[in-house]
Amino acid sequence: MKNVHFERGTVRNIRVHVLPTDQFKTYAISVYIGSRLQEDTVTPTAFIPFVLRRGTQTYPETKQFRERLDDLYGAGFGFDIYKRGDYQMLQFRMDLIQDDFVNSPESLLEQGIQFIGEAITKPFLEDGHFASKYVESEKLTLQKRIESIVNDKVKYAAERCIEEMCKEEPYRLHPLGTIEALKQLTSAGLYTYYKELLLASPIDIYVVGQTTLAQVLPLVESSFGLQRDTVGSYNTDIGHTAARQVKEIVEELDVNQGKLNMGLRTYTTYADPLYPTMLMYSGVLGGYPHSKLFTNVREKESLAYYASSRLDGHKGILTIQSGIELANYEKAVTIIKEQLAAMVAGDISDTEMQQTKAMITNNLRQLQDSAFELVSFDFNNILSGVERTVPSLIEAVEAVSKSDIQAAANKVKLDTIYFLRDRKEGV
Repeated sequence: MKNVHFERGTVRNIRVHVLPTDQFKTYAISVYIGSRLQEDTVTPTAFIPFVLRRGTQTYPETKQFRERLDDLYGAGFGFDIYKRGDYQMLQFRMDLIQDDFVNSPESLLEQGIQFIGEAITKPFLEDGHFASKYVESEKLTLQKRIESIVNDKVKYAAERCIEEMCKEEPYRLHPLGTIEALKQLTSAGLYTYYKELLLASPIDIYVVGQTTLAQVLPLVESSFGLQRDTVGSYNTDIGHTAARQVKEIVEELDVNQGKLNMGLRTYTTYADPLYPTMLMYSGVLGGYPHSKLFTNVREKESLAYYASSRLDGHKGILTIQSGIELANYEKAVTIIKEQLAAMVAGDISDTEMQQTKAMITNNLRQLQDSAFELVSFDFNNILSGVERTVPSLIEAVEAVSKSDIQAAANKVKLDTIYFLRDRKEGV
């Protein structure tokens, strides 16, 4: 397995990362804009991409904007909004056919970078700010997206567990913001904030395909019309909050099935040398169908419809999710705690070790088949300030022993138990 080597440079105080490769038939372009999670900015930050996708100075109408993508041989354009540790990330993505595969007089890569650059930095304006018609219609779009979280009780319980666990931390905030704050946004105020965000936030542009850094830098220079004074950086020292007395939160809504979630502090992040061990810990505990939670809580005891764990390596938090019958709350909590105790005791079978290593390393190998996954993996390094490669992480995971996992388990502390149940009396 080969190491992947990105060529790196800076232009307009924007970091540019290029992976020259003939592995794919399309160019993958990804732009990351990061912002610290804050109560007063999380909603306008989340809302900005929704407005930007409606039109640019060259293509002011949404129909023209979308037709331009069709002109670029059906290029794809989209965005994501999510959390990475205490940062809110905006990611704009574009994929388009490589120049070698089309008979076009102009470079598709050049046109693609020009399009995404204009979409981000030269939006359609009315009276010197965002067009009110786009702002108002997209408010409804984002409002529906936020409301859908409440309607999806699995997602809702996961978010509420984090919210309660991290009450005093930025991480409590949902990356899409709140409906209340959304309603207060104005076209003029949003545009003022948007300009501040682009000038002060770290921006990273990735290009994967048959090209080079030398070719891409001048394209970024001409397509991203920003006069930035700083490159901006990510603070990798998040500071772990100590887990004290376990918080138990019970919330009542109209549900037929109980949602039992737990939040644990691992005191281990992506930059930590122990990160590969914590990947194994989460995998053995609840990452896969062979894991302890799935096997013991769901299969043996038939207590849960689903039971799994998820590690956020940028925050150092591990969450457990399970769906249970309302009457099984106490029993389910007890058996989940027994699985945590088994990890502390080093009660891990050879089969659990082998299968977990196989699953993790297979997932890591597979990400090398996707340009955007390669980009995402590399951006983790930028965010965390470490240099990991897929082969080095696979090697580190393969080297993890039971005693390593046991030592890691002793660091993990249960912080919060959250239970979403129906409105009836008694569990």
